[in-house]
Amino acid sequence: MTASQSSPTDPGEQVLPALPRDSEGPVFSEPWQAQAFAMAVRLHEQGHFTWTEWATELSRHIGDAGPTDTTEYYEHWLVTLESIATSSSLTTVDELTDRKQAWQRAAEATPHGQPIELGAELAG
Repeated sequence: MTASQSSPTDPGEQVLPALPRDSEGPVFSEPWQAQAFAMAVRLHEQGHFTWTEWATELSRHIGDAGPTDTTEYYEHWLVTLESIATSSSLTTVDELTDRKQAWQRAAEATPHGQPIELGAELAG
């Protein structure tokens, strides 16, 4: 498959031209980027949005950031994922905020070099 073709998990460069990819498909520099990508693919497969709707929303977020924006592509991807999840009533802003705060507390409670686990902030 060439980079210009699409697969069930890669909408293709015609739909998402800015998606970082090589000849084998999407590429990620950090694990969370792959996880955000996988979540978006799964929600698409479940029928929560089309790739065209995704691209429109992603473009809106990137456009709203303006020409001097230095945000990494997948940070826009994550904001788009959150936006679609809340507008589709898959979650709420409050639930997202609570989960982000729980992960932050867990990160702060985790010794350096150890994997961060949700719930670690409760261990004592």
